[in-house]
Amino acid sequence: MHTMVFLDAATMGDADLSALQQQNATLVCHSHTLAADIVPRLQHATIAIVNKAELTADILQQLPALKLICVAATGVNNVDLTAAAALGITVCNVRGYADTAVPQHVFALLLQLTNQVQQYHRAVQRGDWQRSRHFCLLDYPVTELAGKCFVVIGYGALGKATAGLAAAFGMQVVIAEQPGAAICREGRVAFNDALAQADVISLHCPLTADTEHLFNRHTFAMVKRGALLLNTARGGLVDAAALLDALQSGQLAGAALDVLQQEPPAADDLLCNSSHPNLIITPHMAWASAEARRRMVQQLAANVQAFISGQPQHKV
Repeated sequence: MHTMVFLDAATMGDADLSALQQQNATLVCHSHTLAADIVPRLQHATIAIVNKAELTADILQQLPALKLICVAATGVNNVDLTAAAALGITVCNVRGYADTAVPQHVFALLLQLTNQVQQYHRAVQRGDWQRSRHFCLLDYPVTELAGKCFVVIGYGALGKATAGLAAAFGMQVVIAEQPGAAICREGRVAFNDALAQADVISLHCPLTADTEHLFNRHTFAMVKRGALLLNTARGGLVDAAALLDALQSGQLAGAALDVLQQEPPAADDLLCNSSHPNLIITPHMAWASAEARRRMVQQLAANVQAFISGQPQHKV
């Protein structure tokens, strides 16, 4: 009989977790778990489910019963994979659950930047339209997407799905090669060349030691002036101070972020406290449609059952 503990179940919102109940495992859910409580709560667990709770090497070494870590996300930055492997702990993630939700949110952000929907809505609420001498109000510029260059950084499942939506809008899709690559793969454009022609840049790459602050002052200087930046991947890909400088100088015409380097952000977070009109921030919820969360729970349940059956799937 397995003991399964979900350390931060509240990250799933109101998703129905009943699919996680297994005949051969007991399930204990905690809405959230402080770092100091992780070891006590997992002391007798054979299976841990985590979304963003951090399982460091020191923590894992204190959990001799633990056999499986199920990450309720695709990214696994919060788990020390080297330590897990050394201790014989299997780590599985979930994949593909948000392949429609995230691209949809990317374009919700992009359309807000180009169509100024919220600004026009507020103008109507203020009575600006009612006082207009004409049938329409044209106070905020609207830009068409058709014909614009849409650069994708990171061409996994999410990057591909987002590129498909860009193409449907009539945009010219450019897939950027990895920075510093000696050779461009077929169908890709050198990173610097891609930035130089981008009207819109959409980030979908993982956060690694090589990609941390991939977009910094030097990178922004290479970007076509007036471009838009969209980040629904990881906050650490972007240097916040450099981003704000690029917006204030006009090097970037706008930016929309669903992720920040620290989550939740501190009260004095540089970007959250910015009043720049073309900076949009949403609270890491691009993945979280009701349908996507339902798919995630089902996949978590399948990962657990596959492991119990001796055939683990989605191993990291």
